[in-house]
Amino acid sequence: MRSVLRLELEEAKVMVEAAKRASREAGAFETICVVDGGGYVIALERMDGARLTGPELAIAKAFTASSHKRSTHLFNEPGGPATPTGEAFGIHAMFPGKFAIFVGGFPIVVNGEVIGGIGVSGGSGEQDKAVGVAALQALQEHLGDGYEVLVKADIKK
Repeated sequence: MRSVLRLELEEAKVMVEAAKRASREAGAFETICVVDGGGYVIALERMDGARLTGPELAIAKAFTASSHKRSTHLFNEPGGPATPTGEAFGIHAMFPGKFAIFVGGFPIVVNGEVIGGIGVSGGSGEQDKAVGVAALQALQEHLGDGYEVLVKADIKK
């Protein structure tokens, strides 16, 4: 047996609000989704003006990041596992509509454990990365010094 940290609505709301601020600063209209360690939605918000496809994409990105413990863009970068020569080529077809292999999904890692994921959809790849990192930074600030949140775009556990 071991103790585990659980992401709750309070933390998810902090992350969504920070993501919306970063989106506005970047001039993007984003949809933001935060999921728990099992990939289930805790919070989902589509900003006014965001694409209609945003919710499904953000959910898939958050699910993938949480369940597979890596930033989604790492799957499809040169040499990544989901590229045509990679060991996981076609993995997204195993989970139709749930598995995203492009930029915008980030695992939420606290004290070395993946406790959830955040998915961001609607901006450019660079905007999505900046918004995701801003949300992770906000979680670190909210939790304080007693917790260590991994705050970067390229996360692989």
